[in-house]
Amino acid sequence: HKISARPKTRSRRTTEERRIAERGRHGEAAMASQGPPGMGPVMVLNSKTQRTHGRQAQLGNIAAARAVADIIRSTLGPRSMLKMLLDPMGGIVITNDGNCILREVDVSHPTAKSMIELSRAQDEEVGDGTTSVIILAGEMLINAEPFARANVHPTVIVRGYNYALQEALSICEKLALTVDVKDTERMKDLVQSCIGTKFSSRWNDIMIDMALKAVLTVARETPMPSLLPGDGSSMYSQKMEVDIKRYAKVEKIPGGEISDCTVLSGVMFNKDVTHSKMRRRIENPRILLLDTPLEYKKGESQTNVEITDEEDWNTLLKMEEEYVENMCMEIIAFKPDIVITEKGVSDLAQHYFAKADITAFRRLRKTDNNRV
Repeated sequence: HKISARPKTRSRRTTEERRIAERGRHGEAAMASQGPPGMGPVMVLNSKTQRTHGRQAQLGNIAAARAVADIIRSTLGPRSMLKMLLDPMGGIVITNDGNCILREVDVSHPTAKSMIELSRAQDEEVGDGTTSVIILAGEMLINAEPFARANVHPTVIVRGYNYALQEALSICEKLALTVDVKDTERMKDLVQSCIGTKFSSRWNDIMIDMALKAVLTVARETPMPSLLPGDGSSMYSQKMEVDIKRYAKVEKIPGGEISDCTVLSGVMFNKDVTHSKMRRRIENPRILLLDTPLEYKKGESQTNVEITDEEDWNTLLKMEEEYVENMCMEIIAFKPDIVITEKGVSDLAQHYFAKADITAFRRLRKTDNNRV
């Protein structure tokens, strides 16, 4: 009997036609997601997403700025109050500093985020006025709201604010005074206006003296090109540079009172000597700063050593001791009085340093090492 193969061929064709049809449908769906020719892609957004534009968006921005300003409005002025904040870790912060308060606020509105960023920039650049700058910005936007509702174009409102800015700058130039850094009384008055609201009046004098002394200790004169064309005395004029973040640090020690605080002209770190026989008081020392460990270096990958003879084990220990000894001898050759490292110091290295009458400190913070 002969069997015809036509039905199989037909069924195979039918399957192939079905696949082609499915590919065509998928292609049409892909074209639909890309959007019509010459247009952008079609985005599928969350159902809760809101989109505002025009006058409604402007009024929403003003409302967000007003909300941020109202948060810290009560912390400004002679009758200001402190805010008690609870952070996610359970810690409690009591402060009236605008930047410190807004740093803990979690907002999603872009205008509110810009206001918080404004406070952070003020704190980094000036160090004071973080609350005032937020309240001023909020008030300016609130005063612009009637004009926005009266269909005045935003560029016209901004132009008016620019005129006011130029006028304010000219008035500031007339009121400005030249302050001598060495005039202690005038400098104390300036600092008083900054930190007068931050502490109780009982400790104000101590805090002002400490702040002034600390800043003057780390202040450095750096030459810079003279901006005045007729200044023939020298090509460079002196500019005071005060880098508080790198050179000034507050060390907190439990116990005592605020009156016990003082400014140290030097670097302080809460570390003990690594060996009991090392010197604790050294005047005019030679200091060697390291960021490497003074102990046997372990391999980067995990290695197993199989030893069959007891002498080989002693040889292995001796090689480790010789490695540490060579490091210590190279350091001792420089004849330092103090060795400070950011990593560990082995017992053998401590022995060699104590024998050479060298004091060693280990595991110091990178910032403290840089300040030393």
